[in-house]
Amino acid sequence: MNKIIKIVLIVLGLLSAILWYQLPGRDVPASEAVNSGAMNFMFIITYLLLAIAVAVSLIFTLKNLFANPKSLKKTLMVIGGFLLVVVISYVLADGTDINLDEMANRGIATSESTVKRIGTGLNVFFLLVIIAVGSMLYGGFKKMTNK
Repeated sequence: MNKIIKIVLIVLGLLSAILWYQLPGRDVPASEAVNSGAMNFMFIITYLLLAIAVAVSLIFTLKNLFANPKSLKKTLMVIGGFLLVVVISYVLADGTDINLDEMANRGIATSESTVKRIGTGLNVFFLLVIIAVGSMLYGGFKKMTNK
């Protein structure tokens, strides 16, 4: 299996090197360069390799997660805690923080639900920062007092 992966990587590397030299030059207008077959094929290779990397990392992560029940329990507790933070953030988000008519006059089409989602995202960020800083302070304080 390792030999097959090495051969595939060598072939992809050679193909990418060939495509690199077929890329349009600097003097080609951007509108023509976008339609370059070599560039499109390089993007396809990139997306394919990214999809493979994501799939393999997810498969091995899930495999290791389900192999150890303690790890699965901890992970589910962390996911539950994160969902609790998201729910609290959604409840705290108002959605009426800005004047929607003023935003529409500026050419920004905004609805109350969009403002509420943005507020939720900001609240999640702030709560996670508070939790992170608090846990660092708690860990530092605990380490200082145990000596």
